[in-house]
Amino acid sequence: MRVLFNRIFYLLGLVAVCLILFWCTSLPRLREAGQYIQFKQTPDTVELPVATDLEQCIGAPFALPTSGWIGIVYGDSILGVQNHSGLDVFGLQGNGVTPVYAAYDGYLTRYPEWTSAVIIRHPNDPLQPGRQIWTYYTHMADETGRSYILEQIPPGTVELPVKKGTLLGFQGDYNGNTWRAIDTHLHFSIVLDDGHGKFLNETDLNNTLDPSPYLGMRLNTFCADRPPVCRADVFCPNF
Repeated sequence: MRVLFNRIFYLLGLVAVCLILFWCTSLPRLREAGQYIQFKQTPDTVELPVATDLEQCIGAPFALPTSGWIGIVYGDSILGVQNHSGLDVFGLQGNGVTPVYAAYDGYLTRYPEWTSAVIIRHPNDPLQPGRQIWTYYTHMADETGRSYILEQIPPGTVELPVKKGTLLGFQGDYNGNTWRAIDTHLHFSIVLDDGHGKFLNETDLNNTLDPSPYLGMRLNTFCADRPPVCRADVFCPNF
């Protein structure tokens, strides 16, 4: 009985430590989330830290593809699981207003069935020459499916050459046919190639890359600056 009691006590202690660590690491995010909610209700009472589109940190190859509050970073927890595969940048002016730009030179594709998304192929990863990677941009439509992607990029576009800073469209709140409503934002992720010239499933964290070194900011949930700032040491210590 004593052994069983000790094991239960040990497990409860471990759970308590995990909860404390989760709370401590989440506190800045929770505070900002509260500020965001307050901003939505009374914009004049809160000044959210806002990133600037096309900002490019010294030594970083990518430019930030849009502007707004970086509310969800790489690896953030969704329903208790560290699984967010990119960045969610929330524009504060509503749908169809905040521009979305190409983060780097490449070749853009928009599949016929894609309402709010485009993907750009980058044949030569600037941080690992010889490797092909992709950047994915989505939620560029309103909740009814009215697209905010430029008319010059219609569904069915394949391998359209684009330069860093090319306007792609505008942020929206389209979330497919799911029941879950979302706020206006851009989801941006860096996706690995399958080795045969195709991109992997970007919803799987294992198929994506930490955007921190590409943008020159700490954007990984384990050590993200809030708000993100340009810095030379972009990787999490001991991570």
